[in-house]
Amino acid sequence: MSGKGRGFGVTAVVVGLLGVVLAVGSLAYARNSYGSSTISSQSMAPTYKPGDRIIFEKVDGGAVHRGDVVLFSAPDRYGFTGSVMQRVVGVGGDRVVCCTGSGTDARITVNGKPLAEPYVSQGDVDGLHRTYDVRVPKGRLFLLGDNRADARDSRFFASDHDGTVAESAVRDRVTDDRTAGLLIGTAVIGGGVLALFGIGLGVAAFVVRRRKAVPVAPWPVQQV
Repeated sequence: MSGKGRGFGVTAVVVGLLGVVLAVGSLAYARNSYGSSTISSQSMAPTYKPGDRIIFEKVDGGAVHRGDVVLFSAPDRYGFTGSVMQRVVGVGGDRVVCCTGSGTDARITVNGKPLAEPYVSQGDVDGLHRTYDVRVPKGRLFLLGDNRADARDSRFFASDHDGTVAESAVRDRVTDDRTAGLLIGTAVIGGGVLALFGIGLGVAAFVVRRRKAVPVAPWPVQQV
C-alpha cells in the first residue's frame, strides 16, 4: 500500500473506532443512568399530571435532598413492586410537623421553620387535616405527594417508622433538566458521524490502493 493509501487506512480505523466507541458508550451510559416513564395517578398533581412524560436519573437514596421528587419501591405498603413517586419533605435528622396556621395559610414546618410549598395542589399543604410530628430517623425519608388530598404517602403509615421510607428503597430522582439528555444525544450523533467518516476514509484508502495496484508498462505501447 502506498504511503497515502496507508495513511487513509490508519486514519479510517482510528476515526471509525472512535465514533463507534463514542456512540455506543453514550447509549450505554444513558441506559444505565437515565430512564423515562408516564404518570398514571393524580397524587403528584398539579406538578405532574396523568399522561405526563417524566425523565428520571438513577441515584442512590443517600444522594437526594429535601424538595427532590423520587421514585421508590415499597411493596409491603402498596402491594406491588413498581415505583411510587413522591416528594422528599424530610431527611434523616429532620423534625417534620403539621401544621401551623390553617387553610391556605397552613404550613408544614421542618426543624421549626415553615416550609414554602408552591407546588401543592390548590395551596393545600394539609389535605387530610391530620396532625403529625415526626423525627425522621437516619437513613430514612419522609415523603409526601403534591396533591395532599389525594396521595397515599408517609402520613398513612405512621405505625411503620412514623411513615418514613428507607433511603435504600429509592431508585430514581425525577429531573426537569434536559441538558444531560441533549449532551448524550449530541454525543451519539457525533459518534455516528465519526463512524461514517471513518467508513468514507476506508473507502478512499481502498480506492487509492486499487489505483496503485494497476500495473503500468515500462515501455510505450503503440496501437495499430
